[in-house]
Amino acid sequence: MPAKKNKNCKPLTGKALIKEVCRRIRLARSRWDDHNNKACRWEREKAMELYESLSKEEREKVPQVLRVWLRYRSEKYFGEGRTPPKK
Repeated sequence: MPAKKNKNCKPLTGKALIKEVCRRIRLARSRWDDHNNKACRWEREKAMELYESLSKEEREKVPQVLRVWLRYRSEKYFGEGRTPPKK
């Protein structure tokens, strides 16, 4: 039996939003460690969406380790301007 969806789901704000961003980044990081690139990309995209919706003050509340990982992986491996690997 599938899990029930919460019909009263409101957009996240404040501490709940920051907590969800951290959870998504940690999940993406664990998918990366498991070499599951497709799942990592999915979670990273969701984390980036939520992270972009944060204000500057809220972004400061995300642990630096997670921010660095998100930025590093985003630019190096998933960036739009990424050049193909040399053969």
